[in-house]
Amino acid sequence: MKSKLPHSTAISLSEKTRAAVITLLNQQLANVSDLYSQTKQAHWNVRGPEFYQLHKLFDDLAEPLEEHIDTVAERAVTLGGVALGTVRAAAKHSEIPEFPDEPGAMEYVKELAKRYATVANSVREAIDAADKLGDANTADLFTALSRELDKAVYFLEAHFRK
Repeated sequence: MKSKLPHSTAISLSEKTRAAVITLLNQQLANVSDLYSQTKQAHWNVRGPEFYQLHKLFDDLAEPLEEHIDTVAERAVTLGGVALGTVRAAAKHSEIPEFPDEPGAMEYVKELAKRYATVANSVREAIDAADKLGDANTADLFTALSRELDKAVYFLEAHFRK
């Protein structure tokens, strides 16, 4: 997904750098938007003896993603780009697989753990890329997102640790 710059800005990053960073931002926008929707899918459909605990956990995991989605999208626009934030854009560009329809309560946890880890690892790569491009602000934005995702992986994986 290559980004173009339809808007000018007085921000001192070069046009080439801004275009590269906007591409990183839109990739993570797709990933986190898809992760949010998959987390809500699990929240809505979980059943079984663990229902209440997991229903609440999934909602608690989804909630902070909304703010990160907004922050990532607004950063892309701030740099002169367009935030590709539709459901169709997320489906087309997300790096995570489609969520299974009815895997069962603890299987939802396992499936979400895999997806949160995939996005967390992708965000870590984006931190390094933004840093190499000289955009500390975007690297910092990704770092905050990375901490949130790592915490979610911990919460999910804790269900399977002895």
